[in-house]
Amino acid sequence: MKLDVIQPPSEAKPWFAGGLQFTCSQCGNCCSGPPGYVWINEEEIAKLAQFLKISRKKLLDKYCRKIGSQYSLKESQHPQHGGYDCIFVQEIPAEKDDTGQVVAHTRRICSIYSVRPLQCRTWPFWEGNLASPKAWALAAKKCHGMNSGKMFDRKKIEQLRDAEEWPKNPPTS
Repeated sequence: MKLDVIQPPSEAKPWFAGGLQFTCSQCGNCCSGPPGYVWINEEEIAKLAQFLKISRKKLLDKYCRKIGSQYSLKESQHPQHGGYDCIFVQEIPAEKDDTGQVVAHTRRICSIYSVRPLQCRTWPFWEGNLASPKAWALAAKKCHGMNSGKMFDRKKIEQLRDAEEWPKNPPTS
């Protein structure tokens, strides 16, 4: 007697198989919030030290903290919102015209943008954000660039989610 066994699909499609949109709005919200970690590896430490024109030791002393055997960028508590900002977040004040009207809102940018760590380069395509539509929607409440702008297909999303080296075309490039 042969039993008919239902075979699972060889590769179930993730909820984001149709693609997701993202374009960085330079709000700095992804660089701010509750205390956390921005992991930085040895190659990134070297690139960052070279970019800042300082020694590895000075970089680690001034900008990093050691957690076990790894390094994370330091954070500072923001005086207005009380959350924690990456040490490299730079606030650009709002611009006003001669009449006092705001012509450009305050922006929060990364002062090391061209050499930012892999973790930053792959935002918002992190495993936690991609876990479910609900997780994505929750992250999008804080990130104005999610669900608008450039469309990323499933393959690119999975490449960014699984990246172990700097992506050639990061989503915020």
